[in-house]
Amino acid sequence: MLRRNCVCMIVIVFLTLPHGIVFAQNAAPQDQQEQQQPQEQQQPQEQQQPQEQQQPQEQQQPKTPPPVEPGQVVRPSETASTPSTARRIVTNFFQDQKGMWTSPFHINNDNAKWWGIFAGSTAALIPMDKRLSNSLPNTVSQISFSKNFSRIGAVYTTLPIAGALYMYGRTKNNAKAREVGVLGAEALLDSAIMAKILKLAAGRERPELEGGRGRFFKGEDGFPSGHAMETWAFASLISHEYAPNKVVPIITYSLATIVSASRFTARKHYASDIVAGGAIGWFIGKYVFDHHLDPSIHKRYETKPVSRLIPEIRPVAVPSTHTYGIGLAWND
Repeated sequence: MLRRNCVCMIVIVFLTLPHGIVFAQNAAPQDQQEQQQPQEQQQPQEQQQPQEQQQPQEQQQPKTPPPVEPGQVVRPSETASTPSTARRIVTNFFQDQKGMWTSPFHINNDNAKWWGIFAGSTAALIPMDKRLSNSLPNTVSQISFSKNFSRIGAVYTTLPIAGALYMYGRTKNNAKAREVGVLGAEALLDSAIMAKILKLAAGRERPELEGGRGRFFKGEDGFPSGHAMETWAFASLISHEYAPNKVVPIITYSLATIVSASRFTARKHYASDIVAGGAIGWFIGKYVFDHHLDPSIHKRYETKPVSRLIPEIRPVAVPSTHTYGIGLAWND
């Protein structure tokens, strides 16, 4: 039976974790050309430049934003009104789901190692899941406290937070806060739907089930952890939005870790359920950020001063509605 569980889990991980791994953008062609240059030609040049001269140059060079399709970018002009914001969330949701579920067909050498790490970690935990779960005291107070605390990561808690960020951006005319709220809602929606489908497909027993042993395909909903997936998706999105700030990732990832651990101590999930859910969630947040951010409202992507009086001309292309044209956008 244990061997059967392992085989089943490996198959499930193969079908699920590649979604997250492929969410990372491929390297730009310039990066590939630099990697193709012989290292022996680059090393002498690097050695000739003093380290104290290299650091200022690195700080002056703006970061390159991930390549995005114009039709998927969430523009400040769209998030300024409720109807256009709702349309953008719905449109992006279907595009996200298509990209995520077809991602196993786009694995490359760069992300294959990450797939191996998370898939291997999840598969390695399966034989130890029941023993790890039973090693806790599992007292009534422990389970009750953990259940109550884990509600922080529920969608009915995180989604209002995303809505509050959006409303703050509307009130203060803050384009970035509006983007965080909109993309946060998209990440939560994507992760909630994906978690539901994967739970139905896996059918794994929960630790709290009487007589359950963590078996798969039993019509239950233990794998993966929906709380872990949704919390990590939201934390990943916020952390990428406010990078390179170091305080925000520490807070968001710490909270996501505690919420995930509370699902384990509440006997709602096995350890492998949480690892798989957290990994997929993190990559969902990164995927949503990479595909829908507007580089013009992120200071780390600015390459030159932008005047508030001069509009930026942007192409508009929405193939699904056969809409093509140009738009004018003024910076806030």
